[in-house]
This record gives sequence, C-alpha cells and structure tokens, in this order.
Amino acid sequence: MASQAEQFASNLNLGAFGKATELKKRLWFTLGALIVYRLGTYIPIPGIDPQILDDIFNQQAGGIIDLFNIFSGGALERMTIFALNVMPYISASIIMQLMTAVSPKLDQLKKEGESGRKKMNQYTRYLTVLLCVVQGYGISVGLESGLVTSGGTSAVIDPGMFFRFTTVVTLLGGTMFLLWLGEQVTQRGVGNGVSLIIFAGIVASFPGALAQLLEQGRVGALSAFTIMAILIGAALLIYWIVWMERAQRRIIVQYPKRQVGNRMFGGESSHLPLKLNTAGVIPAIFASSILLMPATFASFSAAGSDSGFMTEVSRLLGRGEPLYLLIFGSAIVFFCFFYTAVVFNPADTADNLRKNGGFVPGIRPGKNTADYLDYVLTRLTTIGAIYLTIVCVIPEYLIGSLNLPILMGGTSLLICVTVTMDTVAQIQSHLLAHQYEGLIKKAKLKGRRR
Repeated sequence: MASQAEQFASNLNLGAFGKATELKKRLWFTLGALIVYRLGTYIPIPGIDPQILDDIFNQQAGGIIDLFNIFSGGALERMTIFALNVMPYISASIIMQLMTAVSPKLDQLKKEGESGRKKMNQYTRYLTVLLCVVQGYGISVGLESGLVTSGGTSAVIDPGMFFRFTTVVTLLGGTMFLLWLGEQVTQRGVGNGVSLIIFAGIVASFPGALAQLLEQGRVGALSAFTIMAILIGAALLIYWIVWMERAQRRIIVQYPKRQVGNRMFGGESSHLPLKLNTAGVIPAIFASSILLMPATFASFSAAGSDSGFMTEVSRLLGRGEPLYLLIFGSAIVFFCFFYTAVVFNPADTADNLRKNGGFVPGIRPGKNTADYLDYVLTRLTTIGAIYLTIVCVIPEYLIGSLNLPILMGGTSLLICVTVTMDTVAQIQSHLLAHQYEGLIKKAKLKGRRR
C-alpha cells in the first residue's frame, strides 16, 4: 500500500494546484501572517539600548537562554515585543491539562463538547495573561539589575517603575497578538497557527546556525570530518523522525452482519490506527517550556548577583549538564504518558465500538476491550517515549560537549519535521476536497444536460 506521502506526490500537480483558488488564498494568508510575525521580532520594547543588549547576550551565549531565543525567533536576543513568543500560552496549556487530571470539575467541563472546550480555552487565556505579567515583570527586573555587561552597564536607559510597566504591557500585548494571529492562521490559513509560529522562528535561525557551524570549521574548532558527520547525522535523524511519526499499530475491528428489512448490512472489517508516538511533538515542547522558566530565572539571578548558589544552579541547568539532561528526559517521558492519556481514552473508545456493534476479534466487548487497548497503548507509548528521549536528549549532550549550534538539537528538528508533515497533510486534504468538488460539479452538469 502506498504511503500518504506517495499518494500526495501522485495527486499533486501544478494544474490541480493552480485551480485550487481557495487553497492558494489560504497559503497566501499563512505566508502573510508569518511575515507579520517576523517583522514583529525586530520591533524593540521601549527603553532598551540595543548595543549593550547585544553585548550582554554575546557574553551569555551557549546557555539555556539560547533555547528560549530560538523558540522566540531571535526576539529575546533583540528584546522585542515578541520576546515571550507563545511560550506563556504553552505553559498555561500544560497547567490546565494537569489541572483537568486532578480537578473533577474541569474534567467534566472538558467533556461538555464545544461549550466546554470554549470555556477551557477561556481559562487558558486568563492564565496566559497572568503568566505573561509575571514573566514580563521578571524580565524587566532582570534587565534593570541582572543583565549587565562586564563593565557594569545596564541595558536599560531609564530604570524605574515606568519602564517595568511599559515592558510588562508590551510583552503581554505581543504574546496575545501572536495568539490571535495563530488563531487566524488556523481558521483562514493552512496548518496549526501556534505551531507554525514556533516553526517559523526556528527555521529563520537555520542560516545563522549553518554559518556558525562552517565558521567553527574555518577557524579549526571543528574538523571537516566532524562537520560532515554532523550534517549526515542530522539528515539521518530527520529520516528516522519521519519514519517513527508515520509508524502505527493497526488493531483489527470486526462489525457483524445485520439485516434491515430485506437488505443485509455490515459484516466488514476495519482497523483502529494507534500511532507509535500518539503525543507527537507536545512532550518535547512541554519539557522545554518547563525547563525554560527556572533555568532563565537562575541565569538572570546569577548574572545580577555574586551568589555562588545561584551561579552553581545556573551551571547545573546549562545545556549538556547531567542535571539538565536528567530533568529534560524525565519530563519528556512523563508528558508522553500524560498527554497520551489525555487525547486517547481506551474506555470511551471501547464503549463507542460496543455501541456501533464493533469488536476486536478474540476480545470481549466492554471492559476487556478497554483493558486490551490500554495494554497496547501503554507498550506503544513506552516505545514512543524512548524514541522522543533519544531524539531530544542525545543531541543536547552533543551540543553541550562539542559546542555546536543549538539548532542542531533534536527538539528543533523534531518540531520542524512534525509541523511540516502536519501542514503537508492539510494541503493534501484541501487538494482532495477541491478535486471532489470538481467531480460533483461535473456530475451535476452532466445530469442537467440529460
């Protein structure tokens, strides 16, 4: 059987693409929204000296702040209106998902359909605003006291409460605008808007990372063999990510025959596809978001004081350090199982199969089917968690030990590959819908002529 990518390649041609006017409008809208986002990453917040800020980030290069800077598309390094990017929203989503697991009221609200989903989104946005205010105030205080050059010069031109207020308002407005922009892309464009914003920030930094890698080879920091090995390893890693993301376990589902009047229905068999990595890229993003908050706070505090404790904490949470890798890997495994349990409920799936007359051959409907689905899903999630941990943690160790550009990390490649695959799948669905509409119009036209 041809894969989805092969089917898409066979269906995609310039003629069909040129006739799909709705798809072209969606693509142009998505491109325009991403251009607006990239322009916003160059609009600085008021009251910052850009030259001093550039010197500060050059002094602290290679730390955890670099990862935050990559997710923000370089906006943190330039301290622009999009410096926080959508990371507060991701953190708020993590907290709300955790709360649904411990709060029966929120869990019931999630099951109320569209109205419950809207209510949950509203609570998530309220929490996003709160996190933006807290993080924005922390950044403003860090800019005033913590982030200083070796000469003791602060990046803030006029410190004070007015600067803190304007910084909080600017960063809050930037994040909420990006959330609105992401929603518009999801509704009027192609792909998931929030994921595409993170994707655009990472891709925009690829040329600089490649230039940095080649510069290390030019000055002799890395040999030509090492650079070739890194590039080949990145290509193989991308291939492995695509293969694993496409892998699925198909559980056969049989539907019995039933007679309605004089006609016989049913009797066919289908399958229930369970992805090997049901959680997708979410665990890697969640784990990175969890690590960014304490690591950034420790880095700012260590830079602004002579505390040996905070300096040691900042060092332990540095890229490639054992404590950083341990927390990162553990968080990925936890969120793999947690998010899989959120998006797939074996009991509900077994109940839906029973109501529709479907059953797994050799397994009794009801609780036995739910237990079987849970057993299969647990094994799949274990393999998926190991796969995500290897993809994300081992490159992080190599980055820390070889001083490689941060974009060579598995998290960045994982986000880029999965977002690209999701966007291509949506383009395919739009093209197929356009082809079906064309066939329906032709059929109606032939019917009228007759």
